[in-house]
Amino acid sequence: MSDRFARDLLAWYDQHGRHDLPWHHNRNAYRVWVSEIMLQQTQVTTVIPYFEAFMQRFPDVQALAAAPEDDVLSHWSGLGYYARARNLQKAARTVVDEFGGEFPADQGQLESLTGIGRSTAAAILAQAFGKRAAILDGNVKRVLARYHAVPGWPGQTSVLNALWTHAEHHTPDSRVRDYTQAIMDLGAMVCTRSRPKCEQCPLQDGCTAYAKSEVSLYPGAKPKKAKPEKTTWMLILEDDQGRILLERRPPSGIWGGLWSLPELDPALGADELPEACGQTFGFDCGDAELMSGFRHTFSHYHLHIQPARLQVAAASAVADHSQQRWLHRDEALTLGLPAPIRNLLTNPEQATLI
Repeated sequence: MSDRFARDLLAWYDQHGRHDLPWHHNRNAYRVWVSEIMLQQTQVTTVIPYFEAFMQRFPDVQALAAAPEDDVLSHWSGLGYYARARNLQKAARTVVDEFGGEFPADQGQLESLTGIGRSTAAAILAQAFGKRAAILDGNVKRVLARYHAVPGWPGQTSVLNALWTHAEHHTPDSRVRDYTQAIMDLGAMVCTRSRPKCEQCPLQDGCTAYAKSEVSLYPGAKPKKAKPEKTTWMLILEDDQGRILLERRPPSGIWGGLWSLPELDPALGADELPEACGQTFGFDCGDAELMSGFRHTFSHYHLHIQPARLQVAAASAVADHSQQRWLHRDEALTLGLPAPIRNLLTNPEQATLI
């Protein structure tokens, strides 16, 4: 192994790296793929219990492909970025239908699957098949940006291309499975976003940013834009049996495909909610009981949620259909719910900032 970068990194990994993560056991393309998708923008400690529960319910790609979408979303509830779960199942069905249930060991074919990009495809090739393939997730971008002092935000095409060049150069021909885990571990454990542990870094001697005492400057920050603020009423409509009404959200967009609470125009006053419920849903409702409001932050805006509880007259409650269901709380909690809605239904008297 001629590259000093890879040699020093692997020596560190052998002594300090993570060798016992759940997806390291019974390692195959399916388990590697699910872990890689879960780990996108999510920390390992958060992912582990989700991964284990997911594998118990969907042990192979066939089980995932055949499962009801609600079941998949329910096992993803709380991880966020729910398009990942929908894309995961869509790709699973493609693997079953077009690849005979076996993941292809080819970069281009892997990238043809919904939700799999260049780095994820490479991780599957390296981790599951032992093939030489360069990865470039968030941790790797940070390590390489600092080591080579690559200026600029990695979201810019020119910066990203420069980082890919370095990633390709340093990826060794041997021990590629260990190398890809090692560079991810270094970014997660040592070359962290804030307060990096440079004194513990095996790459310190060759790190340009460290030599220039400019580690904090790399990678360059994303240009900041103020996030818009939005507001909505969220209604806990309860019938005489103690059931609440849930609505399935559209398949695309925020919380796509998940079950959530009905919403009304935030411009309405609290005293206008009963009449608005009648006009919008056809229900005869009692006065609105306001609950503690809270704010939920998405990647591109803040949403201020004002919950209100309204009692629905028995005669006006409508029957279930594909996009609306009346459920007791314990039943509702088995569905795929956004985290703030799950919290609201679990602790209705203690709606807190999320």
